[in-house]
Amino acid sequence: MGFGIIALVTSKKINEPLSLFLRQVKRSIIYIINPISGTRSKTYLWKKIEEKTERKNIPYQIFSSVSDGDYSFLHSIIQEKNITDVVVAGGDGTLSQVVASLKNFNLNFGIIPCGSGNGLALAAKISTNFSKAIDTVLTNNASFIDAFFVNNQFACMLCGLGFDAKIAKDFAGNPNRGLMTYLKLCMKNFWKMKPHPFEIQTGGDSLKTNAYFISIANSNQFGNHFTIAPKASLSDGLLDIVIVLNQNKITLIIQLLKQLVGWNKLQSTISLQNKKGIVYFQTNKLTIRNSSFAPLHIDGEPIETYKLLTVEIKKNYFKLIQPALPQ
Repeated sequence: MGFGIIALVTSKKINEPLSLFLRQVKRSIIYIINPISGTRSKTYLWKKIEEKTERKNIPYQIFSSVSDGDYSFLHSIIQEKNITDVVVAGGDGTLSQVVASLKNFNLNFGIIPCGSGNGLALAAKISTNFSKAIDTVLTNNASFIDAFFVNNQFACMLCGLGFDAKIAKDFAGNPNRGLMTYLKLCMKNFWKMKPHPFEIQTGGDSLKTNAYFISIANSNQFGNHFTIAPKASLSDGLLDIVIVLNQNKITLIIQLLKQLVGWNKLQSTISLQNKKGIVYFQTNKLTIRNSSFAPLHIDGEPIETYKLLTVEIKKNYFKLIQPALPQ
């Protein structure tokens, strides 16, 4: 798999820059593949990873993802093999678990999007084409992005309370994957969903309301280009909060469409004054009192909910390999 220095040296063209040569000597990659994420076969992906990484003469190892999300078994390998990059071939939930387990190491994290939504990858402009995503990984253009914590639990892109968390739970228990399964679950539950009481506090502002769901976003979307928080940025030090208020279901459809296409403007406060559809604002920290124990998801994975949630952004928390910006 290209571990030998001699093989590395002899494969280099004489006119390649020395800096590129040295950078490739130093890199060592762990790939983690989730075999059940999304709907596409991973056989082609596995072969492409081997082919492209060996062509670059970069040492690498491949592991399958683990169901419990605990990647501490990689700690000794990272230290002994001087691993520089960990690349996740999976969805947002798999990436979140890997980063949470390995965030204390000085690593670059990469994504080969294989999930049902791929929200973080799409927000970072990473192609969902396997070959192009691997090329992005191998260019090694890493930069810091933000993350956030929900009651001390790590999140890299999105947290939700209420309806979307209910769908996440149903989706996790469904043997069928992919966008169509997700949409079917949304349609099945839409007309019977009920609002939950919430109390939100941020800074000096507070809001008591009934809402169908609350999205807390670092990434701008749920996934599949559904941009729930159009103004969100991965590196602005802010969370985008979207509160979908209790309202007539027909009105709700209109309001959601306005939010998805970016017509709802950011508010400077979280006041309900003159607001009947969706409250959309930014903050770096908030607390949510969830008295009815509305369901909760983090990065698309359903988890045990809380009566009180404290959410806080962590700026420049980990390095993500992303496509280089055009000059």
